[in-house]
Amino acid sequence: MFGKETFINKKILIYGMGLSGKSCLQYLYKNNKVTVFDDNNSLKNKKNKIFFSNINIIFKKEFDFIVLSPGIDIKKCKLKKYLMKNQKKIITELDVFYLSFPKNIKITITGTNGKSTTCQMLYNIFKSNNLDVRLIGNIGNPPLLEKKIKKKTIFIIEASSYQIFYSKYFKANHAAILNLSPDHLERHGNINEYAKAKLKLIFEQDKNNQSYIEKSNLIINKHIYNRNIKSKLNKLNYNKEVFFKKKIRNIYLLDKNNLNNIHFVYSICKKFKFSDNKIFNSLNEFKSLKFRKQIIYNRGNLKIINDSKSTSFSSTIGLLTTYNNIYWIVGGMFKKGDKFNIHKKYYKNITAYIIGLNKKYFVNQFKNKIKFKYFRNLKIAISVIKKEMKNDINKKTILFSPAAASFDQFKNFEERGDYFNKIIKKTIINN
Repeated sequence: MFGKETFINKKILIYGMGLSGKSCLQYLYKNNKVTVFDDNNSLKNKKNKIFFSNINIIFKKEFDFIVLSPGIDIKKCKLKKYLMKNQKKIITELDVFYLSFPKNIKITITGTNGKSTTCQMLYNIFKSNNLDVRLIGNIGNPPLLEKKIKKKTIFIIEASSYQIFYSKYFKANHAAILNLSPDHLERHGNINEYAKAKLKLIFEQDKNNQSYIEKSNLIINKHIYNRNIKSKLNKLNYNKEVFFKKKIRNIYLLDKNNLNNIHFVYSICKKFKFSDNKIFNSLNEFKSLKFRKQIIYNRGNLKIINDSKSTSFSSTIGLLTTYNNIYWIVGGMFKKGDKFNIHKKYYKNITAYIIGLNKKYFVNQFKNKIKFKYFRNLKIAISVIKKEMKNDINKKTILFSPAAASFDQFKNFEERGDYFNKIIKKTIINN
């Protein structure tokens, strides 16, 4: 029998003291005997110090559950051998959440690109229908920190491949895989293993559940072929784009990626019998999430987009195929297996301004396709763009969509996005 009683008087090891581990500790410590470990001992502080244990003591202990944080790579961590020996006991924050609240409706969104925005759109629409809805997971609150949960509370969950891969019990009533392209291959090894991690969300569902995938995604179709999927499988073919363009006046949502993901939003909302008016009124009021295709300036012939969250080419392609005359700032730590694939009809619309340490990689991706230049840093790139735009009287877009991780020059994509805004305002907007 599942329920909150699942986690009473249990011996539990929490491995990893990031946001996920901290929320698990806060939720579990009152009714269980909890031990904590992290490879980074500096995460030990006054609040969790009494729960921390060293490796030698852990090796001698028996636990009912090992709650593994998604940031832990089981193949490379300090407790590697111990975890391999006790794999059956490994669960995740999502498992703790599911076992504690098994009867609440859970709408879970995963995929390579657009998860956060899609979750936020769904949340806004459910909220506009006066439902008790919570936004949790990689967006919103950690699930175990939610308060005043009732029987009718609905959860919209953004889930990463790491969370799904380690989970053992978690089930979604509605599971959507928005899209799939190479990502996190440094952990999963190859695209097939990455796909399996995502698809586990669907494979674990029951017959009364709903699942949603891209109809034409070859990787997904390969892995579901001849697979006994219990849930009702909804294959979306993006045939409503023209209909959506007539209904949506929100410029934040009219790029290819968002229009594709709105197919998932619309399909899920229709399962709850929401009216078109409620759906599109909410979408038209939607404000772009910070650093996710965020239009920070739109006057005269110039539009400036801050898409610092972009860490792969697949997350940027939708913008590159939406606008013309693009001054594209790109670069950083590239993702393993990532490829720049875009129809050649768009080549003439794009000039790439490469920044960061991986010049050679991006040059190899762009040569014989689009015009490109290289600069040591973002500040220099923007100053050059300013000069080159002086004689450009046509409509133009400055697109900051790095298609790469930020860690070669910045702490995270937020710091990168803030820095872009600061330089662009000083160099172009306020000049």
